[in-house]
Amino acid sequence: MEIIYSLMAAGATMVGAILVLTFHKWSEKNSFLIINFSAGVMLTLAFTHLIPESLSINANSTRIMIYVLLGFLSMFFLQFVILFHPCYNDKCSKHVGITSIMGFSLHSISDGLIIAVGFETNTSIGILTTLAILLHKLPEGITVSGILLHNGTSKKKVFNFSFLTACFTPIGTFLGMFLFKNISTTVLSALLSISAGTFIFLSASDLIPETHKCKNRLTSLMLFAGVIIIILERII
Repeated sequence: MEIIYSLMAAGATMVGAILVLTFHKWSEKNSFLIINFSAGVMLTLAFTHLIPESLSINANSTRIMIYVLLGFLSMFFLQFVILFHPCYNDKCSKHVGITSIMGFSLHSISDGLIIAVGFETNTSIGILTTLAILLHKLPEGITVSGILLHNGTSKKKVFNFSFLTACFTPIGTFLGMFLFKNISTTVLSALLSISAGTFIFLSASDLIPETHKCKNRLTSLMLFAGVIIIILERII
């Protein structure tokens, strides 16, 4: 089951790439809606599902929050070292060429691992985690394709690079299925907390700041829409 959902997330990356290759201007204009909705989903999922689930497994709240912080800082460190975070400005001079491909590929592996952790916890957490990642992968596919096109890469190579990047998501999940199989509750709670930290970082550092680049108020409201949907799911 994990692999199927992981393939869906990888497919979202390819959908983003195809949108750019087919409708570059349209995808560039409307990607902000998806970005902000995704930010709301990821942020709320971290605080209402991943962290509470970690605390239900391990009641040591201080340790859990340290793991959350570790997840946040680890993503910051990876971004600082290899510059993999999604830059939604195709004029960015940092996220180009092979550096961008390597960064997004590593990011895709981590997404796949997070999906595996979610399903190791329970099916509900696994599906919700995949949903958040799937929503995140669509603008990511738009981003990496836009960067490559802007730097003169042919459409065929853009498609191939995007496909390669997308493949690392199910690879990460496949690895996670073996690495995290029958793990102890202590390790599972730590992995959930670290996953929460990565979601908080991605939403707060990479996605939400993009709201300020778009003057359409509907874009900002999409963040709240993502928050409300996850909260309603939790209440119901």
